[in-house]
Amino acid sequence: MKKITISLFLIVSIGISAQQKYDIAAFVWPSYHSDDRAKIFWPEGFGEWQTVMSNEAKFPGHTQPRYPLWGYVNEADPYVMEMQINAAVRHGVNVFIYDWYWYDGMPFLESCLNDGFLQADNNNEMKFYLMWANHDVNLTWDKRLAGTKNNSLIWKGGVNRQEFETLCKRVIKKYFSRPNYYTVDGKPSFMIYEVQTFIDGMGGIEEAKSALDWFRTEVKKAGFKGLDLQLTLRKGIERNMTGIAGDNIGTQKEVIEFLQFDGSTHYQYVHFTDIDRDYLEIQKDVVQTWIAIDNEMNIPYYPHVSVGWDNNPRFRMQVGGIVKNNTPENFEKALRDAKAYVDAHPKQAPLITINSWNEWTETSYLQPCTMFGYGYLEAIKNVFK
Repeated sequence: MKKITISLFLIVSIGISAQQKYDIAAFVWPSYHSDDRAKIFWPEGFGEWQTVMSNEAKFPGHTQPRYPLWGYVNEADPYVMEMQINAAVRHGVNVFIYDWYWYDGMPFLESCLNDGFLQADNNNEMKFYLMWANHDVNLTWDKRLAGTKNNSLIWKGGVNRQEFETLCKRVIKKYFSRPNYYTVDGKPSFMIYEVQTFIDGMGGIEEAKSALDWFRTEVKKAGFKGLDLQLTLRKGIERNMTGIAGDNIGTQKEVIEFLQFDGSTHYQYVHFTDIDRDYLEIQKDVVQTWIAIDNEMNIPYYPHVSVGWDNNPRFRMQVGGIVKNNTPENFEKALRDAKAYVDAHPKQAPLITINSWNEWTETSYLQPCTMFGYGYLEAIKNVFK
């Protein structure tokens, strides 16, 4: 079993960083546009900007509100996305990972990608791929009701085999064939957000494997070399996972190996560590998590960096923990850790994931804001350009 330390990361990076090409991939929360189904949560008709506009500090010293320097733009507008692509690429962000949703037999919040990004004249300057955000949806997105006792389920994230085949065929036909769709070794990448939810929807671990094997076959039938199947990790790779009846189906590591995932990353620091503290203290634990994953798993881990976490903009009252001191300067230090990790793993795709491009209501965004200007984007430029 290989042992790696951060000092090794830094030593290796000195020798090869000049030749290394990096794929800096920012998750995109595609909610800032008009969507009829989204009016359940944001009835004014311009997406979650409705929540951002009403943001305010919840206590003395709270580093809120923060507002977008670009204004409350329609991200389903190709001219808006042309501007955003230019800004992203000039600062070193060359991949967008779109949070992609499927509820009640149809896609949700697709216009940001379909009508905005893919219709922008310069979309060929960036790669993109999909993360199937297959989580249940309750009223958390609705600021009027979030945090109340009303926690009604709106949509279930799990799907059965028939629906899975329908959505996969759509993804293969509509997106994989795009010339700027992101690939690893010529295989289109597709990420699953909640593996446990996927297994539950399929009816069990064996059924989940059968479905994924079918997906891989369909991708090859469509003329591709194969499928690069990724997942977002949760707490501890040794965390037990369960079946429909609550029976133990193995640790997260064992399930990942059985389902034959090709790569992994995280979506947010809040998913695997205590975020209610100083950013640089958090980052020390993050690096140790990367090391533990690298030592234990047999598939590539793509280092993840979160800008921060504070989801109080989504609530009327103060809730949850908040990352402290997540300044652009400290964010840049985390990016250098991720760069060093990639430099120490030259045989895997030089991919780094970042949360996020535009998670304004979770306070984890790269877009320029009223508090730090272009600081977070400049941090990426300082490290990778």
